[in-house]
Amino acid sequence: MQSFLKSRLNENLGTCGVARHDYAQAVIGQERLDGNQQNRSGLTSLPYSIKYLNMAAALHGKRRFKNEVYGQLGRIGKALASPKRLELLDLICQAERSVEELANETAMSVANTSQHLRALREVHLVEARKEGRFVVYSLADALVADFYRSFRLLAEDRLAEIERIRQRFFAAGTELTALDRDTLLERVRQGEVVVVDVRPVNEYRAAHIPQALSIPLPELGERLSELPRDKTIVAYCRGPYCVLAAEAVQLLSGQGFEAYRLEDSVDDWRARGLPLGIHRETLEARGGKSQ
Repeated sequence: MQSFLKSRLNENLGTCGVARHDYAQAVIGQERLDGNQQNRSGLTSLPYSIKYLNMAAALHGKRRFKNEVYGQLGRIGKALASPKRLELLDLICQAERSVEELANETAMSVANTSQHLRALREVHLVEARKEGRFVVYSLADALVADFYRSFRLLAEDRLAEIERIRQRFFAAGTELTALDRDTLLERVRQGEVVVVDVRPVNEYRAAHIPQALSIPLPELGERLSELPRDKTIVAYCRGPYCVLAAEAVQLLSGQGFEAYRLEDSVDDWRARGLPLGIHRETLEARGGKSQ
């Protein structure tokens, strides 16, 4: 009987994270004690051994549950463990894009871009649809944008290197001075500034800061006449890691404008409960539901 119980114990403990040796010794010790009692009273030790086997099975069930659920969470972490995938996700948070557009934005080949996008799609962070001969990727849910923003803010808070990298790039001179959100709101209310969205038009149509003009960076030099010279110009783009606004400020300052950049992205604006403008065509495509 003792050898039978040992084999059963090994079968139950072999696949869980409990130390097999410790449990085996505990059961054997209990059986010896029960054996002594049996010598005196004639009772069997079988019920006590079954109790320990049931405890081992319960522990195995709990451990299996935790392994499985954290394994699924780990799939998200694994999918995001790539700088290029994070950049792709950041771009898709701005607006849906074709594989070719994303490849151009991230300086990758179409093949490599497709491979990274498939990894994001496998964990349901993005969705894909066919439009003619193109495959267009979009966010699977608005929660993904919220997650990415929280992830970015956590990284900025925990990793001082991010701020140092930003400072090295953006602290090139006073022409790259950033304007904070509260100051911008107040100056917009007073009619002192003109806000310019220098992202591509499709991103502006998806969502933009109210009253902002859409002048994509490649067109800015030819459309300076549309901007008043007696007001401050504030340029914004995709957030703190986007360089479009910085390049716009440099161009505008070189042409005699008083210009600043806004570090907030549209998602930052939305997360703080501030209103957003949405192009009519985009709103209709969403069934009349604004974000």
